[in-house]
Order: sequence, then structure tokens, then C-alpha cells
Amino acid sequence: MQTNPQLAKLIDLLAKQAALNAAKFGGKAKTRPIGYFLPRQAKWVFDDSPRKFCVKGRQCGWSKVTMSSHVLNLAYGPRNIDTWVASIDQTQAGLLLEDVVWWADLFQLGGFGDRLIKHQMQDCVTFANGNRIHLLSSNPNAQAGKRGNRVIDEFALHEQPEKLLAIALPGADWGGKLEIFSTPRGTDTEFHRLMMDIEHNGNPRKFSYYKYTLQNFLEEGGLYKLQCALPRNHHVQEMDEAQYFDFKRIDCGDDEIFNREYMCISTDEGSAFLSYDLITAAEYAPSISVPASNHDSHSSPNSQNWSADLSQIPGLTPDAELFLGVDVGRDKDLTVLWLLAKVGSVYHTITMEVMEKEPFEKQEAALYALLAMPQVKRCCIDQTGIGRQFTERAQQKFGKYKVEGINFTQGTKEDLAFPVRMAFEDRTIRIPNDKLLRADLRAIRKEQTSSGNIRFSADRGQNGHADRFWALALALHATKRKQAPLEILIGRR
Repeated sequence: MQTNPQLAKLIDLLAKQAALNAAKFGGKAKTRPIGYFLPRQAKWVFDDSPRKFCVKGRQCGWSKVTMSSHVLNLAYGPRNIDTWVASIDQTQAGLLLEDVVWWADLFQLGGFGDRLIKHQMQDCVTFANGNRIHLLSSNPNAQAGKRGNRVIDEFALHEQPEKLLAIALPGADWGGKLEIFSTPRGTDTEFHRLMMDIEHNGNPRKFSYYKYTLQNFLEEGGLYKLQCALPRNHHVQEMDEAQYFDFKRIDCGDDEIFNREYMCISTDEGSAFLSYDLITAAEYAPSISVPASNHDSHSSPNSQNWSADLSQIPGLTPDAELFLGVDVGRDKDLTVLWLLAKVGSVYHTITMEVMEKEPFEKQEAALYALLAMPQVKRCCIDQTGIGRQFTERAQQKFGKYKVEGINFTQGTKEDLAFPVRMAFEDRTIRIPNDKLLRADLRAIRKEQTSSGNIRFSADRGQNGHADRFWALALALHATKRKQAPLEILIGRR
């Protein structure tokens, strides 16, 4: 922090505050922290990183401890810098303002200064040294033209989070800090995408990352702090940590709600057919994946080739068996060609070619180049709709044994989808390290109809309609042996 000379005094003050809390304790919490801040809270408060990101459970005190560092830095900091806090509504802004005043009063009573706050308005607190904390609405345009620190509270709930972040980021370029925290609200949010980038895509925006669940809160002494604050006759006083955890789960009435509100699991994460952990465990390391050139310089970002570095695949031989899956699209969906090589019990992705709005002639040329390889033993093509003629022409050229057409129905989708998950669970599949592919694999949802049947669905977006998933499913289906046609030779012995 910028107020290092004040740290010893602050720690002493907080120790006294913790002692005052202890005098109010009348509960049955088993874990009793020594200091005022819980360990993860303290790490967040004193983390001087320029960018910080936290996914948190509800009511764990994160907003309040966040404001402590800003009050301390601004009230005693030598720099002329402001903090801009974006809250989701006026009520939340008022609560944050209360936290700012609470900390200022505590520091003042602790001997940090006679008069910390010079002026207080509904949306701004001005400290005696001129530094200020401003409370902004969730309107992204409110961030424009402002320099200094940025705090975005409950980021997942803001209506235009992507635009909000885009406008807020440049405002912190000249020495300001950015802090984002929120409870997750589903996988189709900018907050979730940032979290996945941090956890699975190398943290490209260089956030200092925190995750704080109800379990973390209780393990570090959160129930003790809660019982210090509650009246002695409150029913929570009779609970220990395990009982409180179960109580909150029952309170939510639904595991999905509990996971979202308290365990940092996005709302629809449980309905995803493939988890992030399964997907990323199967990915090639970035050094192994070798993107090939696009079809031409005017190709769509979704049109791409990907080839593995064959020298990095142990046990791969020139005569290894290859299997091809093709999901066919034209205007709305993508065409994806997925080529697998069998090495022992593992299927390695050799080529993944993705085409968007390409003429069928060009698509067929790419398909035929792969089918002409003698190592390709079998190919399965989605022959639903526009894929029928595509399949028939390939069968005429390479034979029905080598090329099989698959009609997509709910039944065949089930037959295709479950082997994909089994391959990921058994670690028998290797795939490219590619964020578009990862999003495609995550897009598949397994749902149950009102009649009790299973169906697989995916939203259609700019990235296609889970076309990469189905191409992989078809490639794995192609690995299932079909009986070769019987060849009868007449006149030979």
C-alpha cells in the first residue's frame, strides 16, 4: 500500500477493534481469528497490485474491507488521486458511502488524524488533503474522462459490463488501480469470461486473483465475526461452522442458488455438459499447437486451420490410423473438419479446420484432400439438411464404407455426445488449446424434456452453433469399427 508508514499504527488499531469484537462474542464458532481482517481479506487489502479481481460469495464483508484500503490510501496518501466506485444502484452506493465514513471515523478515533473528512455529499467524500472517493452509477459513460483508481462492485450485475470495463480501464493508466469483485451470475457474462481467462487462459490482463467462498469465510473465522456482531439471542449464535454452512444451503432452497450465491459457481455451470476442468486437462500445451494459415487474407475470424506439431506426439507413426468428423454449415453455422490420430488408447487432434460462409466447392476441396490420405480409415459427416448432398458426393468419390452420413436426431445426438464426455473423463482425447474451441465445447447443454427424454442444445452465436463439438463427436464416432465390405474374387484360388 502507499501508506506503509501507517501500517504499524493501523495493525495496532485493528487489534484493539478485534478485542472489542471479542467482548461481544456469545456464539459457538470454533474458529476464532486473532486479527480484525480474516486472512484472505487482509491479503486483498494490503495487495498493492495495479489490478485485482475477486469472485466471492455473498455477505462475506468484501465491499467493506475494500473501502478500508481506499480510505487509508486517500486520506493519508501523498498523491493527488481520486477513487471512482461503480455500484449497481443508489442503494448500494449508499451502503458503500456508509463504509467509507465508518472507516474514516475508526481511523480518526484511533489517532490517525483529527479531521479526515472535509466534506461529504451523497455521491462524494472529500478528505482533508483534497483526495476524494466518488460513487458512480452503473452507466458505463459515467466512467469517461475520469482518472484515478477504479472499483467495480458486483461487476456481474451491471447491465453493460463489457462497455463499463472498456471505458474504466484507460482511466487507471496513469498510476491508478483497478479492483473488480462480484458474486457470479451465470456463464454468459463478462465477469465469468474474465474469470475463465484468469483460471484457464493464462491471465492475459494480469489480475491479482482471489476466490472467496462461504467455506473459505467459515474456515478463516467468519462465523466468529458474524456472531460478534449479532444479538446474543440470535439463532445463529447456537451454530458452529458446519451447522451454519448447512443452514445457508437449506436457506437457499436450491443447490444451484447456493452454489451461485455462496460457493462462487456460476448459475448455469452445473448444466454444462463438459466442465472447464475436463476440457483444459485435455488441451495441448500452447507450445505444441501450431496454427496454420487461413484460407485467405479476407477470411472470417471463425475461419481457421489448426495443426498439431506431429514431432511432439509420442508414439505417432506415419501409418497411424486417422479418423475424420465433419459438421457441415454454410450461412448460419460453421463447417468444421476434425481429424484424429489414434496413438495407443489416446486420440490426438491432428487437424481442425473451421470454415465460415465458404462456397461448397472450397469446402469439398478441403474435405477431399483429407479423404485422399490412405491413413484416413473412416469419416462421419453430418448429413442433416444441407449436408446430404455433401455426404453423397463424398461417398461417390471415396465409397460408402469410408464415408458415412449421420442424420442428427435427439437419439443420434445422445449417441454421439456421451462418448465425447467419456473421452474427456478417461483422458483419451487431446485437443487444441484454443479459446473459440473451448467456448464451443462449453456451449453444449444436456437438458431433460417434459416427457423425461434427454436432449442436447446450444445457443447459436457468432462462434457458431457448437459446430466444433459435433465435429469432434463425429470424429470419435468414426473410430467405431464398421465391418468392411466383403470382397469376392472369382477365378482365383
